[in-house]
Formats: sequence, structure tokens, C-alpha cells
Amino acid sequence: MRLLIRVMEARNLPATDSNGLSDTYVKVQLGKQKFKTKVVKKNLNPNWGEEFSLRVEDMNEEVLISVLDEDKYFNDDFVGQLKVPVSLIFDADNKSLGTAWYALQPKNKKSKIKDCGEILLGICFSQNNLFVDLNNNGDQASQLMKNADVITGVPSRPCGGLSSSSSSGRFEELAPPKEEKSCSQKKFAVRIVQMFNKNSDTASFASNRGLDNTGLPETAEPEACDDESDDPSSPGDFVEVMREMESKDTGNEIPSNLPGGVLVDQFYIIAPQDLNSLLFSPDSSFPRSLADLQGNTEQEFGPWRFESDGETLKRVVTYIKAATKLIKAVKATEEQTYVKADGKVFAVLLSVSTPDVMYGSTFKTELLYCITPGPEMPLGEQTSHLVISWRMNFLQSTMMKGMIESGARQGLKDSFEQFASTLSQNVKPVDVKDIGSTKEQVLASLEAEPQSDWKLAVQYFANFTVVSTFFIGLYALVHIWRCPLSPIQGLEFVGLDLPDSIGELIVCGVLVLQCERVLQLLSRFMQARVQKGSDHGVKAQGEGWLLTVALLEGSNLAAVSSSGFCDPYVVFTCNGQTRTSSIRFQKSDPLWNEIFEFDAMDEPPSVLDVEVYDFDGPYDDITSLGHTEINFVKSNVSDLSDVWIPLRGKLAQACQSKLHLRIFLNNTRGNNVVQEYLNKMEKEVGKKITLRSPQTNSAFQKLFGLPSEEFLINDFTCQLKRKMLLQGRLFLSARIIGFHANLFRQKTKFFFLWEDIEDIQVYSPTLSSIGSPTIVITLRLGRGMDARHGAKTQDEDGRLKFHFQSFVSFNVAHRTIMALWKARALTPEQTAEIVEEESEAKILQTEESLFGLEDVNLSEVYSSGVSVPIYLFLFDSNYCALDQFLNGAVQWG
Repeated sequence: MRLLIRVMEARNLPATDSNGLSDTYVKVQLGKQKFKTKVVKKNLNPNWGEEFSLRVEDMNEEVLISVLDEDKYFNDDFVGQLKVPVSLIFDADNKSLGTAWYALQPKNKKSKIKDCGEILLGICFSQNNLFVDLNNNGDQASQLMKNADVITGVPSRPCGGLSSSSSSGRFEELAPPKEEKSCSQKKFAVRIVQMFNKNSDTASFASNRGLDNTGLPETAEPEACDDESDDPSSPGDFVEVMREMESKDTGNEIPSNLPGGVLVDQFYIIAPQDLNSLLFSPDSSFPRSLADLQGNTEQEFGPWRFESDGETLKRVVTYIKAATKLIKAVKATEEQTYVKADGKVFAVLLSVSTPDVMYGSTFKTELLYCITPGPEMPLGEQTSHLVISWRMNFLQSTMMKGMIESGARQGLKDSFEQFASTLSQNVKPVDVKDIGSTKEQVLASLEAEPQSDWKLAVQYFANFTVVSTFFIGLYALVHIWRCPLSPIQGLEFVGLDLPDSIGELIVCGVLVLQCERVLQLLSRFMQARVQKGSDHGVKAQGEGWLLTVALLEGSNLAAVSSSGFCDPYVVFTCNGQTRTSSIRFQKSDPLWNEIFEFDAMDEPPSVLDVEVYDFDGPYDDITSLGHTEINFVKSNVSDLSDVWIPLRGKLAQACQSKLHLRIFLNNTRGNNVVQEYLNKMEKEVGKKITLRSPQTNSAFQKLFGLPSEEFLINDFTCQLKRKMLLQGRLFLSARIIGFHANLFRQKTKFFFLWEDIEDIQVYSPTLSSIGSPTIVITLRLGRGMDARHGAKTQDEDGRLKFHFQSFVSFNVAHRTIMALWKARALTPEQTAEIVEEESEAKILQTEESLFGLEDVNLSEVYSSGVSVPIYLFLFDSNYCALDQFLNGAVQWG
């Protein structure tokens, strides 16, 4: 059972501040439940208009309603209070006290301020009907009064109303003396009567009974009190709202993680929709138990409501954030908005504002909850992947930005450690390693669709071209069988029968074209059968990074033939290796269930290219039905274990084509693979490369948002040349080259893949480069667009160019960059050409040195110490001898 209390307004409150006004708010408490209204500044007649719902567990409890004055530097000042027994509300007619004015009481009798003002409240139990309008219900009031007389049995002396209650501010004590009990019962009856009747008859009726009603609540116009069944955030309605969100989903992509970092990244054995309900359903106990653990109080959940556009689902949650060592307890307002909800994937953006903290009006803390389906467990259990990321959204510029971010980072880290611990007590977490171990079981469950050759032939050849050719040929054979042989005439001879008219010539031409078309179809069908599953089930060779791709099915592939279907097949390309699927005839939603393994690679792959072709395209050309690219650097490998990939391209985007893939990336060498790769690079660079610590690698991954398998090889201090020089650091790893700078807290960072680089050139030192050689990196057309803010120029073809200069050790940096580029981006032929050019340059340099054309090297200084007798400096006659001595010393040196 829930008790609804509506705090409307107050009047004639005493002034507690030196300016003669008050910054008032209302605190409602029932047992351990606490709620708080907003603060109305500098007003003695504040208007709040807020409603609270409280759980009732004990009828003997009292609702404590306190009016306080906010003080930012000291404890809040007390204004007045009111205590309402729950049993009084429950025993009232319709379990409602309606909406009435109540006199506020001081804390004790010793208080100097006796008149604490009045407060307008609406109090009722949650029922199927609203606040009942009983203004004209005189019979019920009279009957209630009679019941009061029956209970008392004897007339009593006048007794005070609510404003003259006991020192504790209660309506009455639970066990008062007999006389006081009689007084309280009559006072209770009069109060109920006054709530039921607004006219003056009530007052006169009460006075005739000999009661003093000066402190009784003054009734106001009854207002509706919503019931839980009408609440749009009730559990049943929440399910309906989620279904409505699913129907409105437009298929937009899952939002990426916020740049502040990831707070929670965990798999749980629970369906995604159930995890979503656990975290955000109105009837879920998890948020309340978490608030109790973290010390948050006065938590109030607003209903889920659609915005005016009818598509944005939002609710507001308010609570008092527990005090920490640095700040006191403050009120926080959390705005929760559904970004995506399609029944399987849920994304909720939380925007938390705390205006009462220092600089609180300049920023908001944003959290993104992403719930996606995880891989199926061996026993068929569903799993969910929960990722919570964050960022600081600064509404205004402030010099305290760094301090605010660092403080928020530490606070969020501690808070979400408690969140993860509490959630793991409600839902069982799953280790990623355990999920990875199910790869063999997942792949073993895939069975390719059995296809009969005769069935495929019927599907493929059952078209107008083949059928019409068959009937025309049959018709011609019947004609030949029934007609006698014609005499030889014209240019004919035995064995050559030419058409005798234009009509016969046209018919012969049609027959020849139709037969040619049928033969081409037959030829393609035989080729397709030869290609059936050519790479399916071929095991990978070697040890290292093993990439496994399971092609399950396609959806809404474009139809390019007259039959309204297509003959699709898929080509996967990674690190120069290609794997091709079988052809599915006459399918727009093909089912493959084929597995492809790529030979082991020394370094983790960066990109997997996927291209879907139609085997029998229009005009006898192979047509691309769509393509996509899977970037392993920007994606979490665990998220690719079961994913639908949308295709790009004109045909694919028009039909919203998708592929269902399962991708697994495993390291079969263990921890030695990193050290082996570094040893290989050392030979190319000619310099020792130190294995970085796990802490350094972790910071590098976090800086650029990279997956856990990425490792740092080297980093160099340099300058990025744009319109102005920008000092920063260049980071090199096996798959990316990234730049980061932080100038006056203005951060600049970007990265691109080695495969994106088309050419690397070295410009000679100039005055503009401050006497330093410049490394110019040119990307391929259309690549690295996420890093275009770091590019200096674009050439006439639109390719991005990046200029790096002022390296502390240019030779080491250049050799490392070239070695990594050659290892990742170049084909064997390109690598051989570069090696040949470098060898020719070395031979030319050797020939020049043999002919004495070597540059003068002035980098070393030769010196020697010579002892000189001191008497040589004492006489002028010895100056000449000293000069000769020094000249001889110079010649000797």
C-alpha cells in the first residue's frame, strides 16, 4: 500500500534569514523513507506543487512533514513541522484527508516563534479512485459526528485544534489520558467534518458542540490524487512502453561509448530485456537497494513519459547524494532518456546535474548504459553485455575543468564498483574467458543448409528464358517431324538448308539467341557448383592471431534479376587473405551457416573487408550487392561474437541489407606473441625496442579507446604542423599511428591505421620546419576521415596529408615508422621495391665516399692541453718565444 502526499504551498511562514525572507523547502519522512521538494528562494509564501509516494509498512507510524530554510554554509534552519498518524488517514472515509491547510507546529514549547505559518497538503492512500469530493456529503459528515459521540459517550471540555497540540507537534499521543482521549476523538470528528464541508455550517455545527476549532485545518478545493493504476510508470505500463519503443525503432546504430571512459564492462546470465527492466523498471527494487548502500536518501522516481515528439522516452529521478570528504550532501537531478530500445538492444543516456555544488551550474555528468545480447551459453541460457561509459559535459568554460573531471572520475569509479557488486548479487556475472571457451560449441552448432543439385537446378532454371526456349525448340521439332523435306533451291546444297523468307530468318535468330542464353546459364550453374563452399571448413595453418568468421545468413539483399531474387555469395578479405562463400541461388534472405578460418597472423588484424556479390548480375557482369568493413581497432572483439552488420552501397542502403556474422579472434601463441613481434621489428629498425609495462599499455589503450590486445611499441615527442605548430607525442603500435597533444587543456588526439597510409615521404629541413626534417604521411582516398582535423592539407584528389617534424631522434622515429608501415600496409612487391631503392641509395653513397665526395663532418671537436711556463708571460722580450711555442703546439695538435 502506498501513501500519496501532495505538497502544494505554504503561507505566512516566519522569516529566518537576515533579509527578512526564507529559502524554504519541505522534507517528507515516513520511517526510513525521505523525500525533499525543490528550494523556493526568498519567499514567505512558497509554492512547490510536488507529489511523493511512500510505502506504508506499519499503521502505527507517523508522517513527519518539516518545513526548513536552506543554508549553504551552516545547518538548515527549522521553520515548522507537522505529524500525521497513518492510522488517521487509513480510518478516514475513502482513505483520504483531501486537500487542506494545516498549521505548522514548532519543535518544542520553548521555541520563541509560536506562529509557524500554514501548509497546504493533499493526503490520501492510493486507490482505484481519486481524491473524493465530499463537499456536499452532509449525511456522511453527520453520521461521522454521531459515531464520534458514540465513541466519547460523555460531553467534554473544549480542546485545542491542530495548532494547539502537544509539544511534540503530534495530533495526539497514542495513549493519552481519558479526558484528553475524549477531546482528541471529538477533535478528530470535527476535523473530518470540516474536510467534508467547506461551508459555514460546519463551523457553526462545531461551535454548537462546544468545540474550539481555531486550529483545525481549513479545507481547500479537493484535488485529484492519482492512483497507481493510472500511473504511466507502473510495471504493466512499462512493458507496454517498451513494446511501443520497439515498434518505433528505426534501426539506428548502437551509440558508441562516451569518451570519458568505461566504468562497467561485464556479461551477465540474463536476457537483455530482463536486465533493462531490472535497472529501469519503476517496480524494480535494485535502484533502491543501491541507493541504501551508497547512502543516497529521498530518492524519487518520476514516471516514464514520451516527449512532445512522441518518440523520446524520458523520466526524471531526484535524490540527495550522500556526503563525502570533500562536499556535503547535495540534491541531484538525473534525467534518463532512452536512445535505443528495439527489444534486444537498449541504450539509456543519463544526464546528472548537481547545481548546489561548487561550479555545479557549469557542467553535467553524462552516463550511457548499453545493454546488448551476448553469446548463448552451453546450456542455452541467454546472456547480456552491459557497458556503462561516462563523460563530463561542460555547459560553460571554467578554469576548474581539470579538477572537476578528476574528482568526478574518482567518485564515479568508487560508485560503480558498488554498482557492479550489488548487481552481481542479483544477476550472475559471466567471465569473458568462459564465453570465449564456448566458441567451439557455438561453431559446432552451425550446420550448413543441405542443398540438392536437382532442387537447385529447378530453382535456377525455372525462369522465362529457359521455359520459353524449351517450348520454342519443342515446337520447331514437332514442325520438322510433320513437314516433308523441301527441295534444294537457291544457294542451298545437300546438308545446308537456308531460310527461304524474312520470317524464317527472324525465327532462326531468336532460336539461336535463346539457345545461347540457356547455354550461358548452364555454364554459370556448373561453375557455381564447382565453387560450392570452396573455403568452408578449411582449417587455418600456423600459430599466432587466428581469425574465425562464421557466416550465418543475410537479410533483404537487393534483387538484380528479373526473377526478383539474386544469387549472392560473400568474399572476406583480411591481411591479404581471401575467403569465399558458396553461392545461394535465387535467394534474397539466404542461409549459409559456413565457417571460414584465416591462416594465423603475427600481429592482430586491423580490418576485415566484406563484399557481397551477385553471381549472375545484369548484362552478364558481376554486381556488388553491398560491402562493409569491420574495424577490429574500434570494436570490442567480444561484441562481434554475434552481430548483424549493415551493408553499405546504393543497392544495400536502398534495401537495408544486413549480414549475420559471428567473429572470433584468438591468440594461439599466448603472451610470447608480443615479444616475438617486437624482436621482428628490432631487426627492421636496428634498435632495441623495450616491452612496455601493463600500466603503460593500459593508459595507451584508454587514451585512444583501443581494445585490450593492442600494445604500444614506441612513442616520440614531435610537432604536428597545421596552421600553427602543435607540440605533442606520436604513438606507434602494431596497428595504428596516433597523435595526442594537450595545450592549455585543449586536447587534440587522433589515430589512423597503417593500412590507410598510401605514401610516406621525408622533406628536407627548411626554415619553416625549424631546421628539422619533416615526415609527410599521405592517406588513401576516403580513409582516415575521423582524423581529418589533424591533417595539414588535402591534395587535389582529396587525400589527407599529415606533417610531423622536430623529432628528438629523427632517424629512430623514421626507421620505426617505415618498418611498421612496410610490415602492415605494403604488398610483398611494394616492399621489394622499397628495399631495392634503399640498397641503390647505399651503393651510391659508398661510391661517393670512395671518390672523396663524402660530406665534411664537423660534429666532433679535437682539443689538447699544453703546459706553459708562467715566466713566459712576465717579460715582453719573451712574447715572440711564446708565440712560436703556441704555434708549434697547434701544429702538433
